[in-house]
Amino acid sequence: MNKGPIVIIEDDRDDQEIYTDAIHVVGMRNEIRFFNNGSEALEYLSETEDQPYVVISDVNMPGMSGFELRRKVMEDPYLASKGVPFVFISTNASKVAVRHAHALSVQGYFEKPKTMAEITTMFRAIFSYWDLCRHINNT
Repeated sequence: MNKGPIVIIEDDRDDQEIYTDAIHVVGMRNEIRFFNNGSEALEYLSETEDQPYVVISDVNMPGMSGFELRRKVMEDPYLASKGVPFVFISTNASKVAVRHAHALSVQGYFEKPKTMAEITTMFRAIFSYWDLCRHINNT
């Protein structure tokens, strides 16, 4: 399992706290790095030598949207070479939004769960998948 940080781009402080609790409930001990918008996350990803475990991003945020962030990550040779799994969690689960996300080669798009049990189930699925999957971060 990759011990790199779990990078979460989410501008809602309550969601940040709930996500932290859920991640600990599923047994992940990786550092959690929160960013309030895509610009902050892009700066971190561009400057760090860390190999993040996964990037989990909201879609609708002030400034740079999650879609814009993903596009910039894909267009940057350094960031693209890291091969970090990129997943969206959003209240917008329309066909157009999901299609747009997958056109940006995301590895998952999840509708934002409403209960702690659903959030925990979602994180358990995401982390289990990336722990089992052979990819650049865990070979």
